[in-house]
Amino acid sequence: MTTNVLGRRTTGHRTPQATKARRTNTLWGLAGWAAGILFFLPIAWMVLTSLHGETDAATNPPSLGAPLTLDGYREFFGASTGADPWPALLNSVMASVFSTLFVLALAIPAAYALSIRPVRKWSDVMFFFLSTKMLPAVAGLLPIYLAAKNLALLDNIWLMVIIYTTMNLPVAVWMMRSFLAEIPVAILEAASIDGAGLSTVFRRIIIPLAAPGIAATLLICFIFSWNEMLFARVLTGVRSTTAPVFLTSFVTSQGLFLAKVCAAAVAVSLPVLIAGFAAQDRLVQGLSMGAVK
Repeated sequence: MTTNVLGRRTTGHRTPQATKARRTNTLWGLAGWAAGILFFLPIAWMVLTSLHGETDAATNPPSLGAPLTLDGYREFFGASTGADPWPALLNSVMASVFSTLFVLALAIPAAYALSIRPVRKWSDVMFFFLSTKMLPAVAGLLPIYLAAKNLALLDNIWLMVIIYTTMNLPVAVWMMRSFLAEIPVAILEAASIDGAGLSTVFRRIIIPLAAPGIAATLLICFIFSWNEMLFARVLTGVRSTTAPVFLTSFVTSQGLFLAKVCAAAVAVSLPVLIAGFAAQDRLVQGLSMGAVK
């Protein structure tokens, strides 16, 4: 027996509604764990396969108890094949980092104009940004290739920086607008009354308050740039090959070397995974901004 704040005695048993709610939450929790495990299994299988030899990796059904080896990683990093992955990895880092920084430099002022200080017909502007993502990427491949050829930009990593910037800018503007719309206008008005200029407002108010949203936008743009392969496959060559394109070099006419491909995929995925784990708190907080009014 327990006593509530009104002095009434209540039993220690849960009500049927509370019991039903707890069972429902338990079922949803189990479903969430099952979905998480289901999505994690291919990654775990890829990592395990990368640690097997080619003979063990090619067996059907696969041998889980096969001896582990790092031969796949040695071959990826050029210990036995002579293929050097570092230029491709550095090109991906350069293209992803610079394009992400350019996207943020353009998206934050644009989102400010579309949310905190809305321009006329801002909804039409947002629809225009969204409409640029409706065109399939392959439809614009030929015009971009011809323009790059005429401008002597083929096999140039800066061309990929420009392309990734234009590809991710609409997504970043949409995300940043929803984040900046959550900033109370009263704070900005108070800062203006105190004599703070636009640069001061950005540096001391907007950027600190929108930091989770900026981190989420930065990470998503970085992932999109890192994983892009269509334009990189067509527009790059020897000097500016990116990591996803380098992965395709492991599929040769001699056959598919499964363990080596898995080792290469794990190595290429590590920067994105490390960035995701490092920014997971900011990412969750940023993606939840704007969800509740």
